[in-house]
Amino acid sequence: MLLMLALCAMVLSGCRHAPDEAQVRMAIASAAQAAETNSAGDVVAALSDDFDGNAGELDRRSLANMVRLIALRGEHIGVTMGPVAIDHRGERMVATFTVTLTSGSHLFPDQLGVYEVESAWRKDDGEWRCYTASWKHSI
Repeated sequence: MLLMLALCAMVLSGCRHAPDEAQVRMAIASAAQAAETNSAGDVVAALSDDFDGNAGELDRRSLANMVRLIALRGEHIGVTMGPVAIDHRGERMVATFTVTLTSGSHLFPDQLGVYEVESAWRKDDGEWRCYTASWKHSI
């Protein structure tokens, strides 16, 4: 469950000149890739400083620490993304998608499976940042 949030964290470098919606889509794809390689810095790069995951369950620092723990234990998390839908809401965007998390050695077996995710994005200093996300196990 906590690993799901890794998909909402993104790296936006290289996307600055892309349209806003494309930046968010690229950031989500980058987060999935970073989660699979246990890159804590890249996982949280596009999260706002005040990021709130699942109504206080996880913040930016906690997510980075969780990814570091997975890396230290030599674990591998597989991430399979579903299609991303973007809804424009004034100056902000909401991205919804499904994600499937798998693991070779099941470090967090109760957290693996399919999740439905809703992430909210705003522009901070010209870059899209995920400031909140919620997720729930769908299967």
